[in-house]
Amino acid sequence: MTRVGFIGLGLMGMPMARNLLKAGVDLTVHNRSRPKVEQLVAEGARAATSPAGIAREVDVLFSCLPGPSDVRAVFLGTDGAVGAIRAGQIVCEMSTIDPGTHREIGALVAERGGRYLDGPVSGGTSGARDATLSIMVGGDAADLATIRPLLDAMGNNIYHLGPIGAGATTKLVNQMMGAICGLSVIEGLTLGVKAGIDPDLLFSVLSTSSGASRALAGNGPNVLRRNFEPGFTIDLQHKDVSLAVQMARELGVPVAAGALAEQVIQAARGLGLGDRATFALVQPQERAAGVEIRGGASS
Repeated sequence: MTRVGFIGLGLMGMPMARNLLKAGVDLTVHNRSRPKVEQLVAEGARAATSPAGIAREVDVLFSCLPGPSDVRAVFLGTDGAVGAIRAGQIVCEMSTIDPGTHREIGALVAERGGRYLDGPVSGGTSGARDATLSIMVGGDAADLATIRPLLDAMGNNIYHLGPIGAGATTKLVNQMMGAICGLSVIEGLTLGVKAGIDPDLLFSVLSTSSGASRALAGNGPNVLRRNFEPGFTIDLQHKDVSLAVQMARELGVPVAAGALAEQVIQAARGLGLGDRATFALVQPQERAAGVEIRGGASS
């Protein structure tokens, strides 16, 4: 049986690793904090004490971490995974980071005879829990085919985008677009409610009109219910949009709406909202407009 490792048991990584266990995978896990490791050990996983330790034990290594610095620490730091990579081993790094970091680590993995894929995911914590994630893969198609059964245990839309870094590029484009759409929902709801339209009725009309979007369908009910608990946090959204805007600068592509979204999200972080769900971006907008968007009891 293929031995599989998973590093990073956060909001996304924990349910993704759990779905591998449910699929009968021989799984070893590592995380900075022990309680989540212990949960999965109780469910049948094994524990490793370091990134290098887990890399020595497995044939396929997944990781899902908050940002570029975390990925660098896990792969390149003290007891980092790269130093323990073996010939023929496959690494699939699933964090939302810049494509350049993937290419750098991928080259080091290749020097040791390993294979590297970047495979960021989209679908949120519910998609991670329900194994309905979209997984955007960059790297060699043959390596993707090798680990495809493992990816199928975590997601139901698996895409091969091209060489290493192509998955990350696509994910950053997605994150920037999602943030822009989310802010349009917040501004539209605030404007309509301030003008006197019933919040529930406004949401219903927009949901069946040209303003409808995934952002409206996902964010609208949470705003109406005043549900701002994570989920996907403002801090993480800012990281993703900042990486997308930086990538655009490097490529000479103007992204005026993306840059503005980055500024709005940063302003919310400055107000202490960074650890709240992205829906909480509505709160500064409401304060500026002097209105609160609150649906009825059934919202």
